[in-house]
Amino acid sequence: MTTAWQHTPVLLTEAVDALLGGPPPAAGPRTVVDATFGRGGHARQILQRLGPQDRLIAFDKDVAAVAAAAELQDPRFSIRHQGFGQIGELPRGSLMGLLMDLGVSSPQIDDPARGFSFRAGGPLDMRMDTSRGQTVAEWLAAADVQQIAEVIRDYGEERFAGPIAKAIVARRQEHGPIGSTTELAELVARTVRTREAGQNPATRTFQAFRIFINAELEELQQALKASLDLLQPGGRLVVISFHSLEDRIVKQFIAHHASDPFDRRVPFAAPRAMRLQAIARTKPGAAEIAANPRARSAVMRVAQRTTG
Repeated sequence: MTTAWQHTPVLLTEAVDALLGGPPPAAGPRTVVDATFGRGGHARQILQRLGPQDRLIAFDKDVAAVAAAAELQDPRFSIRHQGFGQIGELPRGSLMGLLMDLGVSSPQIDDPARGFSFRAGGPLDMRMDTSRGQTVAEWLAAADVQQIAEVIRDYGEERFAGPIAKAIVARRQEHGPIGSTTELAELVARTVRTREAGQNPATRTFQAFRIFINAELEELQQALKASLDLLQPGGRLVVISFHSLEDRIVKQFIAHHASDPFDRRVPFAAPRAMRLQAIARTKPGAAEIAANPRARSAVMRVAQRTTG
């Protein structure tokens, strides 16, 4: 018997309102994309708001998420077993809305077998798509100190990246590769002597390895770039991020494409067409954070495709 791991979507109503809040399409039904299906919290509410001829296309690289999507018996809905970096395969100008709820879902965190959390013992896996790719344990078994330190520093913003990397390699040389989440968390805790109040010493290291092994930031950049070609004029881009690395990429992307079309540094250059209009930046309220503490770091940014 398997456990039905639950997920509470963050900014549920706000995200769907923003996604479907643009002007109606010039002609024909609407097509929108939920680029990170998870357990379908956002998708179900989107379907409640769509018309009978509209359609919702979902993406998810997690095999368990794709299996959960089979419960949605709605002819307007389909799902692809792909990461959201592959949304560029959709027809150009075909979307009126694109939602990306980034990061790791509660079922992934809460299931020890997935290896995302330091709070319960499990294999050091962390792959969002368990059907392919290298696990964190397999990567750590071969990576050198410099490679490990760069990942921890760049993706975890961890100031003790060097000592942690050295400790991991020393542990590997003395006792063999690290294979479990518990082993890694304990090693990091012994290495990191100080940490912000209330934060586990291994938090940043686990984040870094998860982002790296799933190429999360690269996938986000691919999807954002593709959104410019996919969205119709008036189409909405809605992105919910959970840490500063993601949010910085989204913020800079929207700002770049929603800025003054004239480059004041090169006054005689041809003007650059403004392709996005920044609509909103939203964070969860106190009531949502109290009910779902995992929402506390969420930031939702909304932009609308212009005619440029």
